[in-house]
Amino acid sequence: MIEPAWVPQEDRPLRTIFRNVATRYLSVAAEIAIGLITLPFNLHHLGTEAYGLWMLTAGVTIHFSILDLGYGGAMVKFIAQYRAHKDTRALNEIASTLFYLFAVFGVLAYLVVVGLAFNLEHVFRITPVQAELGKWILLIIGVNVAINFPFSVYGGVSSGFQRYDINNMVAIGSNLLVAMVNIAMVLAGYGLVALVAATSAVRFATYFLYRRNAYRAFPGLRIRPGYVRKQRLREVTGFSVYSSIIDWANKLNYELDEVVIGVFLGAGPVAIWAVADRIISSTQRLTNQGNAVLFPFIVDSDETQQIGRLRRVLIEGTRLSLATVLPIALVLVVLAEPLVRAWIRTTEILAAAPVIQVLAFAVALRVGNATSTTLLKGSGQVRRVAMVNIWTGLVNLALSSVLIGPFGLVGVAVGTLIPVAYSSVFILFPAACARVKVPVLTGARQAVWPAAWPALAVGAVLFVTRDYTPGGLKFVAAEALGAGLLYLALFVVAVGRRDRQQYSAKIWELTGRKRNLAPAT
Repeated sequence: MIEPAWVPQEDRPLRTIFRNVATRYLSVAAEIAIGLITLPFNLHHLGTEAYGLWMLTAGVTIHFSILDLGYGGAMVKFIAQYRAHKDTRALNEIASTLFYLFAVFGVLAYLVVVGLAFNLEHVFRITPVQAELGKWILLIIGVNVAINFPFSVYGGVSSGFQRYDINNMVAIGSNLLVAMVNIAMVLAGYGLVALVAATSAVRFATYFLYRRNAYRAFPGLRIRPGYVRKQRLREVTGFSVYSSIIDWANKLNYELDEVVIGVFLGAGPVAIWAVADRIISSTQRLTNQGNAVLFPFIVDSDETQQIGRLRRVLIEGTRLSLATVLPIALVLVVLAEPLVRAWIRTTEILAAAPVIQVLAFAVALRVGNATSTTLLKGSGQVRRVAMVNIWTGLVNLALSSVLIGPFGLVGVAVGTLIPVAYSSVFILFPAACARVKVPVLTGARQAVWPAAWPALAVGAVLFVTRDYTPGGLKFVAAEALGAGLLYLALFVVAVGRRDRQQYSAKIWELTGRKRNLAPAT
């Protein structure tokens, strides 16, 4: 029997999007829950200095992903493109060319890791003992980073075939196993190097599951040297150039702060920042999963010149993104200190509370503006997004470096907030409105205001009631849940009758039935 080139996909785009988004949210929720358990556990058993050193060295390796030069993001686009044309040969040529290119990137990345590992004391403000320990941590994590480069091609294949769901389920299992290994190694009394080696081994084994998923989505996948083509590399490079700029800018915006802190303040403050960053990054990931799934939908709408569909994507996507992130951001602003006190139970870590409050505003702007960014990228304006992002990242780096001296960690947070706020409000959202031919004020009234005024009301209630809430994590969680439910009730009122009917119809569609909309009055 001849194996089919790929598994036929059901002709239900809404269900596909829902399945991908739902499993992604499940994956992120599981990761957040695991982090809420393991972070205080590791802090307590390893100590602030050791944990800060771990986060500092691990944070450095995150930036090596920019060495893929944007080919990772470009691959998803071209896999999806040639899948639509059912061009098996082109798919294999794209996958094979990038696999061997990424293998070279992996070797180069590890050479950089080795050079950095033996010079940590010259880069960061750490002791010789910390430098020796950090060297081995970095060398171990670096192996994982290097291998991830070629294996990421398999993830790109699954994503291009819109099978995010199967990889999401693997991620959930992997994170659970890593957490169990982490706790077991610490309780058994092993040191930091053994702990990092054990958890890295689990992540390495997971790569083979992603490989299996790629063949499951595309049984005709063949990665061979004979399929490597220079013309495919040139083809992908045209898109990857700007994609790489965006990736680099995202690193400047979101992940370079720990390096700045390590350079100016040392490893200890990195642990405090890591607590705030864990909460903020978890919020961003939990509330921003739908926009990535929208990318191929936006590309299709732009190619077919469906401006009305793009307009709905911008208005509804922005509104729902804000409605998702604003209640959480409000809770973080008002309840940051009792949250940190109840969660970590270490006086030293309370310094993370004001950092969380500042970054909560930044994450609300990032998530709320994510639909605008995705729309611009998918509708032929990737260069504009790249330039704005790189400008934002450079200003972030400069401000953080200047403000860390007089204001410490809060200065780094403010240095992050200012350029993000400016680019979101004055550049990207207006550009997206112009792309779909909607006046900015109209876009703000339809997309932003229905999500914003319920947030203002809930924030006022939280501010008044916070002093009357007993201490303890369960009481903070209960107050946060109450705020979320109140926001939801107000948001349902704010969107208006017609939009309520449309959302209801979409929910019915997911169940396999259709519900007719009543005429607007």
